[in-house]
Amino acid sequence: MAGLVTLTPHRESGPLKQELPDEENVVLDSSNMESTPGKPNVIVAFPDGSVSVDLNAQAQDTQPLKDAKFNSNLALHLDPSYLGSLGDELLRAIEEDELSRQEWLDERAEGIKLLALKIEKPSSSQAGASAGVDNTSRSRNTMLLEACLRFQATASGELLPTGGPVKIQDKLSRDAVDSDDRAQMLEDDLNYYMTVVASEYVPDTERMLLWVAAGGSGFKKVYRCPLRRRPLSESVDAENLIVSNAATDLANADRVTFRTRMRQSVMKRMQHLKVYRDVDLGQPSMEMRSSVEEEKDAISGVRITNRSEDLPFTILECYCLIDLEGDEHKEKGEATGLPRPYKISIEKSSRTVLEIRRNWKKEDELERAREVFVKYPYVPGFGFYDIGLIQILGNPTTAATALLRIMIDSGIFGNFPGGLISKGGDKQNSTDISVPPGGFAPIDTSMSPDGDIRRVVMALPYKEAGPGIQALYQEITTAGMRLGSIPDTPVAEGNAEVPVGTTIANIEQASKILDAVHRRLHTAQSKEFTLLRDLFVENPQDFIRFNQKRDNNWDEAGLLAALNDYNMVPRADPNTSSNLQRIMRAQAVYMVASAHPELFVIDKTLNYLLKSVGVTNPQHLLQPPQQMAPPPDPKAQAAMISAQAQQTTAQAKMADVQSRAQNQKAENADKDAQRQTDVQVAQMKLKGQMIEHAGKTQADALSQVSSQQHERAIAQAKIDSEERQHATGLVSDHLLQQNEPSSEPKP
Repeated sequence: MAGLVTLTPHRESGPLKQELPDEENVVLDSSNMESTPGKPNVIVAFPDGSVSVDLNAQAQDTQPLKDAKFNSNLALHLDPSYLGSLGDELLRAIEEDELSRQEWLDERAEGIKLLALKIEKPSSSQAGASAGVDNTSRSRNTMLLEACLRFQATASGELLPTGGPVKIQDKLSRDAVDSDDRAQMLEDDLNYYMTVVASEYVPDTERMLLWVAAGGSGFKKVYRCPLRRRPLSESVDAENLIVSNAATDLANADRVTFRTRMRQSVMKRMQHLKVYRDVDLGQPSMEMRSSVEEEKDAISGVRITNRSEDLPFTILECYCLIDLEGDEHKEKGEATGLPRPYKISIEKSSRTVLEIRRNWKKEDELERAREVFVKYPYVPGFGFYDIGLIQILGNPTTAATALLRIMIDSGIFGNFPGGLISKGGDKQNSTDISVPPGGFAPIDTSMSPDGDIRRVVMALPYKEAGPGIQALYQEITTAGMRLGSIPDTPVAEGNAEVPVGTTIANIEQASKILDAVHRRLHTAQSKEFTLLRDLFVENPQDFIRFNQKRDNNWDEAGLLAALNDYNMVPRADPNTSSNLQRIMRAQAVYMVASAHPELFVIDKTLNYLLKSVGVTNPQHLLQPPQQMAPPPDPKAQAAMISAQAQQTTAQAKMADVQSRAQNQKAENADKDAQRQTDVQVAQMKLKGQMIEHAGKTQADALSQVSSQQHERAIAQAKIDSEERQHATGLVSDHLLQQNEPSSEPKP
């Protein structure tokens, strides 16, 4: 038997307490206890009656605490009895923190049932769902689940883009760096690390976002894993981060305790790497699981093993402020009693302190506690744990579930009613009568005086749910969807005459709550990346070692300079909750730039627009920028200016001579044109005169010809008249001759 055993007197049961016999019945006889030869047992009694017995005291040689390095495990240099009392005191404080949030845990466990992720068969007992009889429905309304899934999908698209979640920002200007090759290389390599090297980051973050929506709080632990030898950012279930609900935030909490279950093989590796004390922890015992863990196991179908070899150790990693013996805060050589931040890891079942490490930076004179955890809030609440959709939609989902079960049960019993049967009418083989369509089932009616079957069997007056219940269900569902920011906003359908601006305004108004949540997530992710950057600054080889396959030229000095010059910020836009809003904003910027090109850098505007629509590497689509020539030497520039002035003067004189020559040439051209115009006018006058003279000559000739023709016509007419007269005279003479008596005798 070896290790540390703590016996606690009987008191009220709690998460970290165990029942033992009364204090006066506990008998400790160190002479009968097994111990290492030469190394006596150590028994420490506490004021509350508990006793810590180290059965293997001084089994590990301790060194003076003053010889310990800053980042070493201080538990190796402290007395085992002091470690036992310190561990017991911390366990009692952690127990109080756990009790302070017990109501929150119960509410969270009940809310997990409302997610409707477990398939529940109809009830088989009279303690059934809504009607108090067998075979009643146990279906649940999926409004809460829909809200969680929608939020997870939207937040994943914003915080985890395909190109990687990290963007490099200049520390001074707070602007993204696009043209700096070193910044671009750092951004590409960081995104490679987050998506390829740390392959667990994306699925782990998506799982966390689901519980951010459901439970209201998600946590990330940012630390350097000694087994993987690189920084990690892993999600932590809220029920495993034990903080007093009276605390306001992580920075102001007295204690922050991370509870994790570690396999026995991993524990051996941690002890082999000197991360934990190499002490015998014995066999881990079965731990009582919380109500939240039981509900999660019921949904996922997980069964906890009872095999002792497979039981994990429960490690409580407590970040607290204590005044550690041997490492006190001092001023001018005197201890001040001021507590300092430490990280203390305790194995719960054996109550053994495994490690104590300083939790501040060595160069920090103020000894401020290092931030390890980052909280992703949904809606800030009244205590440390924030408000989630379980609290927001819990009551509407419960009411909608009750109404849904009523409608299902009433529909089933209304169509397949049960009823009552006479005691004398159960002489048939069974009272479970199943009548198929078109079939008949015999029933004994001998108890009825007139053989009326209705006197033997009577169906109960079940009825289907009326319109009032359906309207109430619809109203509760609509109100819950609106409260959970999952409205059905008609965009592609509906009235086509609705202005685009009105539709956009409706979408923006409906996403107000979601926009506020995204801004909180953006702030949390910025803090997470800052902690990762600090870990890379402390161990730059962790970054260089896992990026050796990439084409880069990082050395330790260059990487440190880049990490100190730039900030790691989320690529997500905190002012937009969807890709549609981002594209619309980019289009608006481009439209303004197109209207006023003198006020914008067009290539950067196009780069911004292409990135908004999802182009991962827009530089390949744009023309490379023109290389700016280096500034010339002042003397050469002065000589060039003088030469340019002389050349300008000569050019001016030459331009004057050319201008005069051109003017003279223009004047000569004008004179030539005038002369040509005068010649053309004279030619036109002469041509007119010639035409006029030719016309007159032709007219005179025509007149003379006409006169001659007239005279010839008159002469011809006279001749014709004389000829006619002569002919007439001849005819007349002939006729006269014929009519005169002949003087010759008749023959």
